[in-house]
Amino acid sequence: MPVGPVPSSVRPGTVWVPRPPAATAYDELAAWVRSKAAPGSTFVRPGGWQFATLDPAKSRRAAVLVLVGPRDGVASGADPGSVERDDLDILFVMRSSTLSNHPGQVAFPGGAIDPQDPDESAAALREAQEETGLDPAGVEIVGTLPEVGLPVSNFVVTPVVAWWAEQSPVHAVDRAESEAVFRSPVGLLLDPAHRRTAVVRRDGFVSRTPAFLTPDAVIWGFTALLLDTMFDGLGWTRPWDPSREIPAPL
Repeated sequence: MPVGPVPSSVRPGTVWVPRPPAATAYDELAAWVRSKAAPGSTFVRPGGWQFATLDPAKSRRAAVLVLVGPRDGVASGADPGSVERDDLDILFVMRSSTLSNHPGQVAFPGGAIDPQDPDESAAALREAQEETGLDPAGVEIVGTLPEVGLPVSNFVVTPVVAWWAEQSPVHAVDRAESEAVFRSPVGLLLDPAHRRTAVVRRDGFVSRTPAFLTPDAVIWGFTALLLDTMFDGLGWTRPWDPSREIPAPL
C-alpha cells in the first residue's frame, strides 16, 4: 500500500505507487560491504601487480581501516542518509621513509593484528588510533572485506570499512611510523583528471597499479588497488584513461 500523501498531480482513480527513496552513499557502501560477506566472495584477485609470491606458512595477519566520512564543510554527526558521495572523504597516512616495508607510501591506517585484539575491526581501530590519534568512539564499523594478500611484505590484510560518524582531530602521532596524516575528498579521487596508472619496472618485471593524484601525495600500489576496486564495486568510478602512465613515486 502507498504510504504518505498522494501527490496532487495524480489523477483521481489512478493507482499511485511511490518510488522508493534513492540510495545514499552510506546505503551503497553498507550494501556493497554486505555483498562481499557472501561465502566465496573475493575483493582483490591476485594479478600482475605483485613482485613476490605470498608464503602462507610465514604470512602475518593485518587489518587496515578504510574510514569514510563527511568531508570538511559537511557537519560531523550528520545523518548518513543526507550525505552524498561527493560530500565524503577518506583518511590516509603517509608511511615514514625510514620503514623497511613500503617506505614513504600512502596507506590506510592499520597494521599487524596482535594476539590481544578481539578481531580484525578492533585491530584496525587500535592501529588507527595509535597512528592518527582519532577517537574510536566516533567510528562506526560498517563491515569487513575479504582478505587480500600483500606478498612483498608477506601480510594477509583484512580491509575494515568504517563510517566516521563523530569526527575527531587527527595528526601523525609517531613520525617514525607515519610522516603525515591527511583526508582526501572522494570527489577528487573519482575525478578522471586525477587518475593515472603507476608503473614500476624492476629486474625485468613490470607492475602496474591504479594511481590517484592528490594535493598531499600520489596514492598508488596496494592502497590504490584497494581504493580502485572499492570504487568499481560501488559503481562510483567515472570513466578514466588507464593508458595515462606515471612512474611510481618510489
